[in-house]
Amino acid sequence: MNKELKDIAQELKDANKKVQLIYAFNGTGKTRLSLEFKNLVAPKITDDENNQPREKILYYNAFTEDLFYWDNDLKAEIDPKPKLKVQPNTFTGWLITLLKDLGEDGNIISNFQRYTSSRVSPEFNEAYVLKIEDHDGREVEVPVPAFSEVTFKIAANQPVVVGDAIVTTDDGAIVVQGNYEIVKISKGEESNFVWSVIYTLLEQVVSIRNEPDPTNRITDKFDQLEYVFIDDPVCSLDDNHLIELAVDLAVLIKSSKSNLKFIITTHSPLFYNVLSNELSNKAYEKQADGTYKLTYNPNNEFKKHRLAKKADGLFQIVEQPTDSPFSYHLFLLSELQEAITSGQVRKYHFGFLRNILEKMATFLGYNHWPALLPKTQGGQPDPFLNRILNLSSHSAHAGEEIADIEDRDKEKLDELVKYLTTTYGFRTQELQNG
Repeated sequence: MNKELKDIAQELKDANKKVQLIYAFNGTGKTRLSLEFKNLVAPKITDDENNQPREKILYYNAFTEDLFYWDNDLKAEIDPKPKLKVQPNTFTGWLITLLKDLGEDGNIISNFQRYTSSRVSPEFNEAYVLKIEDHDGREVEVPVPAFSEVTFKIAANQPVVVGDAIVTTDDGAIVVQGNYEIVKISKGEESNFVWSVIYTLLEQVVSIRNEPDPTNRITDKFDQLEYVFIDDPVCSLDDNHLIELAVDLAVLIKSSKSNLKFIITTHSPLFYNVLSNELSNKAYEKQADGTYKLTYNPNNEFKKHRLAKKADGLFQIVEQPTDSPFSYHLFLLSELQEAITSGQVRKYHFGFLRNILEKMATFLGYNHWPALLPKTQGGQPDPFLNRILNLSSHSAHAGEEIADIEDRDKEKLDELVKYLTTTYGFRTQELQNG
């Protein structure tokens, strides 16, 4: 049954599982789902600092990255260094104060360098006073709190001796100070840095909440925390670091002994499968007497879903078997069949089919996917089908992805899907289950 996102959020909450993993295409509504879930768990009904949503739910999504922004005024007379600033609000104030008080800047650096394999070292600022001119030309002092700015340093290729001087390149992209280059990191590295901040906090949350006696915890800031919602932390990671992150996250979740509940959404089939495999294994803890106690049982605590946006603008969430991997090509094939049946074929569906063919060709040992297409009388791949796939799966403009498709091409798509499912032995039941 198709539902609104708020209904799906309620369904996730009612499931009452330690961890739930959700796969969905980009643009389906994962970020909106995280906000609906946050509003369900902890609606903000007061400005009381002690009654904020973060007391019950901690989440990471696209909006989290927006809390960090670049100051690119490299040629300013005062402090001309590229720096990543923290947008001041109640959440970031709470977050930065916690990380500072817990002394977590070193762990943030370690996590960032681990997931980027980078020599760049993030450095948080100390508190200082910035002197600027107001509109009347008078000098005013503006206090800048500690941990509100981040610079990224990398060891210079050649020793540089400039004392306290600051040297900028012609394009202003790099500032040399001492034996370090202060650089502006890439967008992907920036995303990884923000994730490293949140992940470092999660490590502390799990560790602190694992202390059963609240009076023995080093802070009471997480005592009321119920949920952690993580939306796609892998957008900018290569496959090796993506796998590493999935394994680390699974270990962290399975090590949690409190009643914390985790919801994770992703568009990455690889991340979904690795995390699913890791969370499908039981976890044990060695006891003082040498025996092992079961601390995590996926049969009771783990649930997998697939989220889809339907043609009517509503959504559907389908539970996936926990004892089988997520077969991405079968999922794409089921999406194709549903689009054909409902008459909602769009250009991007030809991209789905090409993706399926590429995976099939690799699995079956063909060098080129057109070899899987129906053959002409001369034994060559059908040139019309090949042309349709190439024309309809490559677009120069995003708007072309939803352009109408000619009926003839829709019919050919239907014929080709039926040909592939019958010729290469796909089981009907698997396709129905997606």
